[in-house]
Amino acid sequence: MLAPMRGPGFDALKELADIVYEPFIEQKPLRLYNDEQLAERVQAEGATIVICEGDRVGPATLDLKPVVIGATRGDPTNVDVPAATERGIPVLHAPGRNADAVAELTVGLLFAAARHIVPADDDVRAGETYRDGTIPYQRFRGWEVNGRTAGIVGYGAIGRALAWRLEGLGMRVIAYDPYADDATYALDDLLAEADVVSMHAPVVPETMKMMSEKQFAQMKEGAIYLNAARAALHDVDALVDALRSGHLASAGLDHFDGEVLAPDSALAQLPNVVLTPHIGGATYNVEANHAQQMADGIAAILTGDKPNNCINPEVLG
Repeated sequence: MLAPMRGPGFDALKELADIVYEPFIEQKPLRLYNDEQLAERVQAEGATIVICEGDRVGPATLDLKPVVIGATRGDPTNVDVPAATERGIPVLHAPGRNADAVAELTVGLLFAAARHIVPADDDVRAGETYRDGTIPYQRFRGWEVNGRTAGIVGYGAIGRALAWRLEGLGMRVIAYDPYADDATYALDDLLAEADVVSMHAPVVPETMKMMSEKQFAQMKEGAIYLNAARAALHDVDALVDALRSGHLASAGLDHFDGEVLAPDSALAQLPNVVLTPHIGGATYNVEANHAQQMADGIAAILTGDKPNNCINPEVLG
C-alpha cells in the first residue's frame, strides 16, 4: 500500500492481507513510482493487491496480474483502466472520499475572500493595525454571506456537500449541472443571479475554460469567484482582468496549472485573491474514508461479491 491510510478501514485491510505499507507522502524526498518502477516493486514484494494514489499503474504492473488494483482517488487517473479491463483486473476507486474536506475548504476560502482575513492577518503581524492613518474598520469592511445567493457549478458529491453548508450559513443555493436533475439552473442564469460562484465540475473537454471572459462579465458586479476544483475550469487571464477591473470583488483559488503558481504571476500579485496550494482534500478524514472504501471493495472481491466502488465491474462477470 503506497497511499496514506488510517482508521477502521486500515485495520480491516490488515485483517484481509499481509500489508507492506509505505505511504508516498511520508517518503523524503517525495516518491512516486512510474509504471515500470511500480512493477519492479510489486514483483519484489510478491504483492497480489496494489493500492496507491499517485503512482502510475500501467501495462508493466498489470501484466503481473494482481488480483485487484485500488486507486484512492475519486477519479483513478493514475491507473490505465482500459488496460486493466483488458486483462480482467478490477480497479477500485474512492468516490466522494474528499467531498466534505473540499466543501469545508471552500467555505474557508469564501470567508477569507469576503472578510479580508488574510490581509488583516498580515497587518496585525506587521504592526500595521492603523496603516496609513486608517483604522481596520475602514480597510476591511465586507458583505456578510447570510442572505446572499451562492451558485454551485457542478453538483456532484462535493457540490452537494457544499450546498448544505452554505444553506446553514443562511445562503440561498442554486446549482448548474447538466447531469443532475435537481440542478435546475442554466449556467448563464446562475452567473447573473449569484453573489458567489463556486466551481466543482470535473475537467472534461466541454468544461475546459468554461469560465472565460464572457462568463466573468455575466457575473454580478462585486461577486466572489471560488474554485477549489481545477484551474483548467477557468481562463486565468480573463479572471485576472475581471479582478483587476473590480468587476469581481475577490476570488479564492485552491489549484493552479502545473500545481505551482509563480510568485511573479499576475494572479499572485492581486491583493483581492486568496490562494491555497491544492489542499482541499488534505485531511486525515480523507485517508480514513478511502481506507474504508478500499477495505470494503477488496473484501467484496475476495468473497465473490461485486463492490459498489469498482470502476470496471464488467471484469467481475
